[in-house]
Amino acid sequence: MTQRYLRILLLYMTALLGGLSLQAGNKIFETDSLFAGMEPNDKGAILVVHFGTTHDDTRRVTLDAINERIAAAYPDLAVRQAYSSRIVRKRLAARGIEIPTPGEALKELAQEGFTHLLVVSTTIVDGVEMESLSYEVAHLQQLFKKIRLVTPLLFYESDYKDLVSIMTAHLDPEVAYLWVGHGTYDSATAQYAMLDHYLQNHGYGQVIVGCVEGYPYYEEALERLRATGLKRVSLQPLMIVAGEHAKEDMLQEWQPRLEALGYQVESVVRGLGELPEVQEMIVKKVDFFMTHHRLSIMDKKAIYEETGEKLHQSDSIAQ
Repeated sequence: MTQRYLRILLLYMTALLGGLSLQAGNKIFETDSLFAGMEPNDKGAILVVHFGTTHDDTRRVTLDAINERIAAAYPDLAVRQAYSSRIVRKRLAARGIEIPTPGEALKELAQEGFTHLLVVSTTIVDGVEMESLSYEVAHLQQLFKKIRLVTPLLFYESDYKDLVSIMTAHLDPEVAYLWVGHGTYDSATAQYAMLDHYLQNHGYGQVIVGCVEGYPYYEEALERLRATGLKRVSLQPLMIVAGEHAKEDMLQEWQPRLEALGYQVESVVRGLGELPEVQEMIVKKVDFFMTHHRLSIMDKKAIYEETGEKLHQSDSIAQ
């Protein structure tokens, strides 16, 4: 058994004997400050990874605003950004705007002497973009003394609760609210369906989620809309930025289709990243992951093998 597994096992047994527990989402966490143990020559930074956008108007009030909000919250840490979309980066490069990929940004930070790094993604669901970012972080982790990746906006049940409270803060009972997400071609699109189910299950039947490129599609969203009996619709993007999908798919396709069916549609072209409440959600995640490390499944399996006991949702291991 490795020294790390021995330490985790010892801490877990201490937690059991001492009755130590901490509610930390619905996964098992180890209390572990990312930046507190830095030595005099160490340097800390936060890398904010966005999918990116070519639309300057929405970028300024979403992605740039998120970067600025994080920088204001942590003035002692360097804050850098990267774009994960190669298509967006290529189009921006043609305009003379160079923004690094996550891998390039990680290498640049290491070359500049940064030793401790928190990587924050502004993607909404745990899909292919997070898979790609996780791979790049794992592939380059040896360049840093300590590196940690924050979960996306929607990951734990508490995240859904927080976002739903934002989506339902100011509802008109005579209006149906249709949020248009990106969607994805694999099982990750189920997270949009979970959000839609959460809304229904908590009494917000007039708030509906549909996706451009994944389930629930326009047709499923329309079925939900018809069930409300409402004729006024507020259409808005369930996306961090209000870019191409919001301006083309939502405005030029979804809105005309709904109007052709007799609905009175008002579109709100505003990305989630523009909302101070969503920016605060991201900052809260940064706060938590600065002081907590999520145990991997292999860490937990090592504990199970030695103890024969399963870790529960409310258990946390303090370092």
